[in-house]
Amino acid sequence: MENYLNALLTDVMLKEEEIGDICDKACEILLNEPNMVNVPSPVLICGDIHGQYYDLLTIFKINGTPKSRKYIFLGDYVDRGANGLECFCLLLVYKIMYPSNIFLIRGNHESKDLTKIYGFYDEVAKKYGNSRVWRYCCDVFECLINACLVNGRIFCVHGGLSPSLLDIDEINRIYRLNKLPDNHFVNDLMWSDPDELNPGFSKNSRGAGYTFGSEVTKKFLEINNLTMLVRSHQLAFTGYQMHFKEKCAVTVWSAPNYCYRCGNLASVLRVDENDITGKNFLIFKDTPQKPSSVGLPGYFL
Repeated sequence: MENYLNALLTDVMLKEEEIGDICDKACEILLNEPNMVNVPSPVLICGDIHGQYYDLLTIFKINGTPKSRKYIFLGDYVDRGANGLECFCLLLVYKIMYPSNIFLIRGNHESKDLTKIYGFYDEVAKKYGNSRVWRYCCDVFECLINACLVNGRIFCVHGGLSPSLLDIDEINRIYRLNKLPDNHFVNDLMWSDPDELNPGFSKNSRGAGYTFGSEVTKKFLEINNLTMLVRSHQLAFTGYQMHFKEKCAVTVWSAPNYCYRCGNLASVLRVDENDITGKNFLIFKDTPQKPSSVGLPGYFL
């Protein structure tokens, strides 16, 4: 893995078979984890990355790598940005090397269907001239975990809550490799969004998941003895956004200058030892991006 890591950190393009090796080893490790992993602090929680590789490197430069620091990533590693493959491979290599120091939650974009629409499929096809590497990555998408608990009190998912999930222990009772119906609560965990106006659940304008308000959020937290919901899934221009007057939910966004044009800040949430509040944010700006052609075979330049 050291050779793969060095290649990724020096913009050397990995071979197809090397990515296949990374994906195979990552699947073995991921499938040994429960659907919801309890992670003790201190830990750093990162939101959407969306293929912004050099901003991901900045996160590790500022805060330290998983060799020395513990991380939770909330999903959406690929699509929209130019380097989703490098982002995903780097995180998988770190997972293989330091499995107890990095936890990878599945986002709604870790999907065959969405990656065909929002850029990851095309990115891989452009870089490798076929879809094999994309298929390797799609196999790993199925193995990613659904949620994390920090100190047993801070609930971390990609999107949000579901009217079909009251007891978080239900998350660990499913087999995540099974094909689940679209209305399953696991789908809602990836797609739902907070609603500041409606206190309950409503249909989501995205066409998947629900919106959830303050009352159902407070009820969910009380039933499960939780203090905070941490999620990503929506751009936050200041890097994060607290929700509801109780500030019991937060959006963490880790892709600065989103899509290389939005001008937003990004953040990482730092949960210190014995912390159950989850309100310490490290803000950072975007990193100059290298041309997207870096690492492409000669016949694509």
